[in-house]
Amino acid sequence: MSLAVLLVEHPFGDDEPLLHTVDHSVGAGEARGQAQAVARALRGRGVRPGQAVAVRLPNGPDVVTAMAGIWLAGAVFVPVNPRHPPAEIDKVIAAVEPVAMIDEDGVRRLAGDRTYAEDTAFVLWTSGTTGRPKPVLHTHGAYLELIDRVLAPLRAKPARPGHRPSPNLIPVSLALNAGIYNVLFGLRAGAPLVIMDGFDPATFATLVRRFEIRSTVAPPAALTMLADDPRVTDLAPLRYVRSITAPLSPLQARRFTEKFGALVLNSYGQAEIGEVIGWTAADARDHPEKIGAIGRPHRGVDLRISSAGELLVRPPRMAAGYASGEELADRLDADGFVRTGDVGHIDEDGFVWLDGRLGDVINRGGNKVFPNEVEDVLCLAPTVREAAVVGVPDDRLGEVPVAFVVTDAPVGADALQSHCRQHLVAYKVPVAFRRVDGLPRTEVGKVRRGELAERFQAPNEA
Repeated sequence: MSLAVLLVEHPFGDDEPLLHTVDHSVGAGEARGQAQAVARALRGRGVRPGQAVAVRLPNGPDVVTAMAGIWLAGAVFVPVNPRHPPAEIDKVIAAVEPVAMIDEDGVRRLAGDRTYAEDTAFVLWTSGTTGRPKPVLHTHGAYLELIDRVLAPLRAKPARPGHRPSPNLIPVSLALNAGIYNVLFGLRAGAPLVIMDGFDPATFATLVRRFEIRSTVAPPAALTMLADDPRVTDLAPLRYVRSITAPLSPLQARRFTEKFGALVLNSYGQAEIGEVIGWTAADARDHPEKIGAIGRPHRGVDLRISSAGELLVRPPRMAAGYASGEELADRLDADGFVRTGDVGHIDEDGFVWLDGRLGDVINRGGNKVFPNEVEDVLCLAPTVREAAVVGVPDDRLGEVPVAFVVTDAPVGADALQSHCRQHLVAYKVPVAFRRVDGLPRTEVGKVRRGELAERFQAPNEA
């Protein structure tokens, strides 16, 4: 089944508003008509089934209808962030070879002529935090299975007469897996969509009130911005927020809950496997002491922890591979489990806790230092707003931790070191501290630790 049916066969009537932004709405009938018009335009330009079409549009309803129109034409959707510089866009075009581009000027032909496998739905890039980003091939069938896997517990509850799902608020780019997933999830659930073009705390609060959002998603950076913003004092009627793209630390989750009274529920997934671990409202109600975990595995998902502490995952289905020709099978162990690269543990109740990235763990003379733990301690300091800890080479110990901090006021290294020693064993205390105006992040808000390590070792930073 094509994912296009999630829009074309949405239960809303033609006159009902379906796609919203902060300043306008698009009815279900108009959205379906726009998708059909995109499909006709693509066929008129000679686009054939299986060929890729890039979309470079501002975040909003036009991206949703373009995506559905591409699928109606049997083509493959390739999202391109319009905020990216031309060089980055050229890399996407070269790697994926789309035959056409949809932008604010309409449909134009490109030089590509690649044809993908019949069930291919779209191409998305990995985050690139630990290596160069890879273009992941997602299929209609596997992605629909993923959505239904997560929706299954919600559908098990009897629906109230006349009840309709509340809108899905999308606060991230539709060029990202998190944005596309939550768009398709909302459409599959029969819900309307509220789409933000760029995250702004005050606008987020306005949309929550206007559309009476009780549950939504947000990346950790957005949740931290909301907790820090003095303009935003109330997010009623919001009750639950799922942290997407990366888990929110327990410390930041508590800050958010204390300020707004809404619980932060972490979830877990990767571009190649989708969401595989998460929380239900029942788990949140019955296990408040577990808040901070990433949840329990979704239906049909098998988990194990390797001898090195790495989280291994075996979902029912996953992405088809990489457009670059690399094999997804290279990440599988002998039993078909995906090596996630994340270090974690599973408690006696089946809740999964992440300790950090395998590649981020700092080996200080044989002692393991998990950056997340040190960062949480640093953020307890009154003046520290954000922190990132990375390992740098050391002649004697092999590797030592150093810290980068974003602070509200100047703070000395001695004060930060003393603060850390009150909460951490000695080998976990950073050997150096650097004050920075901001942390370098990927598009989904993950810290670029490699860039910080290089910055620390640069001659002018020594």
